Amino acid sequence: MPSSLDLSGRIALVTGASRGIGYFLAKELAAAGAHVIAVARTVGGLEELDDEIKAAGGEATLVPLDLTDMAGIDRLGGAIHERWGKLDIMVANAGILGVISPIGHVEAKVFEKVMEINVTSVWRLIRSLDPLLRASDAGRAILMSSGAAHSARAFWGPYAASKAAVEALARSWAHETENMPLRVNTVNPGATRTAMRAQAMPGEDPQTLPHPSEVARKILPLASAEVTETGLIFDVRKDRFIRYHMPE
Repeated sequence: MPSSLDLSGRIALVTGASRGIGYFLAKELAAAGAHVIAVARTVGGLEELDDEIKAAGGEATLVPLDLTDMAGIDRLGGAIHERWGKLDIMVANAGILGVISPIGHVEAKVFEKVMEINVTSVWRLIRSLDPLLRASDAGRAILMSSGAAHSARAFWGPYAASKAAVEALARSWAHETENMPLRVNTVNPGATRTAMRAQAMPGEDPQTLPHPSEVARKILPLASAEVTETGLIFDVRKDRFIRYHMPE
């Protein structure tokens, strides 16, 4: 993948852009020249991001949106179509942990919320933005996953299941579009110094983990028109694409 990236004239959408990896990836995309559509619930975080992007000479459009608002996701696609007629980069980054708990102890409302945010809203985003990404000469879709999707470690059931579902959606989408310019890949960022990680591992020293800005810099090249891979996982810690094991 390219060591330097020029995204001038490209339109990039990032969900969960008010903090963590999404925040810093939005900054990286803007610094590379993209106009960033920053989507998040937290208006204050979006405004801070906008200030930093503008101070660095970049451009952003802020979209305060709760991803449980499925009709709002649909309207987002329509608004992007009216203003730009295409979308070049989509980063589906927003997600929630839910709880760390035995599966049988997870409350129904908690499980359903994890699935709503981590899976259903991603599908709705794909449905809304797929035509716009196809209209790009080099559409790039980046969906955030997790090692939990594969390790399926004890007490992580809802989150692990949600990320496995995201990977399945991404792979199907990649197969559907493999003969088009659109490339679709997922990302395993690894343990990162974020609020979600602190919630999951409260006894862990956050200073032992990479800062989200470091992780964002490694993900940024996936937005390049030079990326040819599709339907794969990009492992941030290994800094390379990993192929899924295909059953016999």
